[in-house]
Amino acid sequence: MVGVIGDPIRHSLSPLLHNAAFDAMGLDWVSVAFEVGAADTAAALHGARALGLVGLSVTTPHKDGAAREVDERTPLAERLGSVNCVSVRRGRLFGDSTDGAGFLAALERGSGFDPRDRRCLVIGAGGAARAVVAALADAGADEVAVLNRGRPGAASAAALAGEAGRVAQPADLSGAELVVHATPVGLGDPGALHPLVDATLLGPGQTVVDLVYHPGRSALLVAAAAAGASVANGLGMLVHQAALSLEQWTGRPVPVEAMWSGLPPGVGS
Repeated sequence: MVGVIGDPIRHSLSPLLHNAAFDAMGLDWVSVAFEVGAADTAAALHGARALGLVGLSVTTPHKDGAAREVDERTPLAERLGSVNCVSVRRGRLFGDSTDGAGFLAALERGSGFDPRDRRCLVIGAGGAARAVVAALADAGADEVAVLNRGRPGAASAAALAGEAGRVAQPADLSGAELVVHATPVGLGDPGALHPLVDATLLGPGQTVVDLVYHPGRSALLVAAAAAGASVANGLGMLVHQAALSLEQWTGRPVPVEAMWSGLPPGVGS
């Protein structure tokens, strides 16, 4: 058995994706969503160990807390200070981050966008944002600017990109070839727009990704598409990061296309 923890969690498609993969792989496993408050990260992780779960997906607001609570972290999780994938092995909790690699796989599959030598801007400085910043830098982006309401958070996230990283200003949206919104703003609210985002600065030649996938078309994506930008939501990242987590838990290749096929029609659109 595996699970996913978060708050809110009712919108999560992770159990559906996990279970579609298990069916395709012929595994008698099941995935369940658990709504866990922000103060209960440690209790949830230790509960997973006590219950004998094989793995746990971790989403908002638990990624940073999970990084502190696991027994061991991969070098990437250590670098990010964030964990979205917990594996339970011989009673110990191992933390990793599959978000960045999942994001890059989704970006290639959905938009054909190669970050190498490109100007990128990430909105947010939380666990998912930091994973995207590091992944873009490691993929050879020329610049990874971070726009965040708190400058210290922006600076810390931008530092993950090394020489390519810098703190962004709202006006920098117009010069970015890739814009990634990586905050919970808009989750469950199709009219919400991040307060630092001026959608009039977006236009043709840009790719805009909102990691929120519920609703499938956020206010940011609606405005960006109307302005002529190429747009995508976070469903692809969800699928691909989940597949990478499942590979760790099962030790087997995971049928990503079966996970896509397991989604109900219209989900994420």
